[in-house]
Amino acid sequence: MADTTHDQTPLSARWKQIDKAWLALAVILGLQALLDLAHLGDTIRFAIEALLSTAPFILFAVLAIGYLKATGAETLLAKAFEGRETRMIILAALLGGLSPFCSCQVIPFIAALLAVGAPLSAVMAFWLSSPLMDPAMFSITAGTLGLDFALAKTVAAVALGLLGGGLTMIFAKSVVFADPLREKPKVGGCCGVQKPFTGAPVWKFWNEAERRTSFREAVLENGIFLLKWLAIAYVLEAIMIRYIPADLIAGVLGGNGIGPILLGALVGAPAYLNGYAAVPLVDALLQQGMSNGAAMSFVIAGGVSCIPAAIAVWALVKPRVFIAYIGFALLGAFLAGLAWQALA
Repeated sequence: MADTTHDQTPLSARWKQIDKAWLALAVILGLQALLDLAHLGDTIRFAIEALLSTAPFILFAVLAIGYLKATGAETLLAKAFEGRETRMIILAALLGGLSPFCSCQVIPFIAALLAVGAPLSAVMAFWLSSPLMDPAMFSITAGTLGLDFALAKTVAAVALGLLGGGLTMIFAKSVVFADPLREKPKVGGCCGVQKPFTGAPVWKFWNEAERRTSFREAVLENGIFLLKWLAIAYVLEAIMIRYIPADLIAGVLGGNGIGPILLGALVGAPAYLNGYAAVPLVDALLQQGMSNGAAMSFVIAGGVSCIPAAIAVWALVKPRVFIAYIGFALLGAFLAGLAWQALA
C-alpha cells in the first residue's frame, strides 16, 4: 500500500484555508436555526433584501476601487509627504480620508517614508484618517445611514487626522514621540506585503493587459469582501432588531447627554472588527434608540482602532506612539460625536 501521509493536509492547514467570515455567517445562521427555526427564514429574507437594496452602492464601490488600483492612483499619496510640515499634515489627512487603500496596504510605503525622515506628524494624520473613509465606505454608509451621515463621517475623518497630526507636531520633542520607530519594523498585514509605490498614475489603464488584470482582480476581490461582511452585518442586524429590546439600547446609548457619546467611543474601540459590517449594525442600533452622537463616536473610535488599522500602526512604531494613536482616536471620536449630536 502506498504511503499517502504526505498527501494529507494537516488539520491546522485546512483551518487556515477556511474563510472565517463565511464560517461566522454559517455559525450565526446555524445557531438561530437551532434556537429559533421559525424565524430563520425572516432573517435570511431580511439580509437578502438589504443586500439587494445596497447592490448599486456595492457595485459603484468595487468599480471605483478597481479603477483606482488599476491606474496606480496610490502613487499620489507620496505628494502628501513633500514640502512644509503643516502642508504635509493637511494633505495627509485629506488623502487618508479619501483614498481607497486600507492601512495595512500602505505599511511598506509609510515605513519607507519614516525611514527617510518624513515627519511622524504627517504619518499620524494619514494613519488616523485612512481607516475611516474611502469610496467604498462612503457609498455603503450613504446607502444605509444617509448621505448626511456619510458626509459628516468624511469631515470627521479628515478633522481627526488634522487633530492627531497637529498634536503630534506640537509635542514632537516630547518623550512620547521621540525615536518612534521600532528597530526592525514588521511590514506584514492583513493585505500582505506590497512594494513601495512608484511612477505616475495611468488613467487609461485599459490599454495595458497587466492593468486590466489588476482591475479585474481588484473588482472580484473587493466584491467578495464586501458581500461576505455585509451579509454577516445584515444577518446580525435582523437578529438585533428581533431579539434585543429597543428600550435597552435607548437606555444605554440613547439621550442627548455626553454619557452615551463617551460610551459609544469606549465601546466602539474594542468591539469593532470591520468598518463595512459596522454600518448596518449602527443602523439597527439607531432604529432601537441609539443617539446620533453615540453612533458617530462609535464608528470613528471603532474604525481607527479596528484590528487591521491597529496592526498597521503597531507594526511600525513603539508602544508609546501606539497609545498616543489610540488616545487621539478616542478624543477625536468624542468630539465628532458631540458635533454630530448638536448638528443632527
